[in-house]
Amino acid sequence: MVKHTATSVVTIERYIIEQEKLHPEATGELSGILYDLALAAKMIANKVRSAGLADILGATDDINVQGEVQQKLDVIANEIIVKAVDHGGRLCAMASEEEPEIIQIPDNFRCGKYCLLFDPLDGSSNIDVNVPVGTIFSVVRKITRGARGEMEDMLQPGRRQVASGYVIYGSSTMLVYTTGQGAHGFTLDPSIGEFLLSHPNIRIPQMGRYLSVNDSYERLWDDNVRGLMRRYRGLDGERTPMSVRYVGSLVADFHRNLLGGGLFAYPANKKSPKGKLRLLYEANPLAFIVEQAGGAATNGGKRILDIEPADLHQRTPLYIGSKLDVEMATSMLANPVPEEQPLAAR
Repeated sequence: MVKHTATSVVTIERYIIEQEKLHPEATGELSGILYDLALAAKMIANKVRSAGLADILGATDDINVQGEVQQKLDVIANEIIVKAVDHGGRLCAMASEEEPEIIQIPDNFRCGKYCLLFDPLDGSSNIDVNVPVGTIFSVVRKITRGARGEMEDMLQPGRRQVASGYVIYGSSTMLVYTTGQGAHGFTLDPSIGEFLLSHPNIRIPQMGRYLSVNDSYERLWDDNVRGLMRRYRGLDGERTPMSVRYVGSLVADFHRNLLGGGLFAYPANKKSPKGKLRLLYEANPLAFIVEQAGGAATNGGKRILDIEPADLHQRTPLYIGSKLDVEMATSMLANPVPEEQPLAAR
């Protein structure tokens, strides 16, 4: 006689419903937004998988609000997300890294009480060489009185997020999200078209193994940033050396470090004194996730989630990952170090 062991298969829809039951006051609107985003992720994953066969690789002739050449898949992913969520009556407005202004809900659709901010396809410049890319999203509650979303609704500090998440389109497609009750990961089973719970209650190690940073900017860093990077590598003898792992796709680097422990850093430099990464579309949502997983995120002087945004496309330096590694950044960047020669000059 064969004895069968029962296993629990939890879809993202079932998980969201079970979490919603823990909050009797919940209206289901936030759950609906997460369902819609999961659907959009499946559609984008399909486009990414077939990109090389469908003439959707490469750049368009357009420049986005960030001053970057738009990739064909950027435009497609942006459109997929907008169309997946604009009709549900749950959102009052959206904002995308790819668009200069607020995206209003069409007049023929009802407005809701939430705002969605998103980066439709992070790392898309790498898609031509088959490097993993991702989608990042953030949800905040509407705080103005009118029916439609306004700039004040969008420009809220990250600590006011009610949900955030990302999707990584790699060897498998995985969605990680939080609503402030821990960070949970779901892997897409393409045979049934469902996201299944694969990584419940993700916890990032307190000190990490990996350092993700673009060393090509080393000559443009301030001396205290150079000293910090030397510390991470163990070159000053103060800590166990970290291994450098840098893909160049924020979602891919962040995902590896979230699961294995480590730190992603994109410091300010002389060409980008305000940093490069977008506060609302990248830093805030990932900071919410990493804190829920026991990690931390800073701009080098302030907790990311406490920064008061002043602009829809505001940029920020970012140090994010294992808590003790981020605390090291906060400590060392607050205290200037003696001038060092660039590594390449030694």
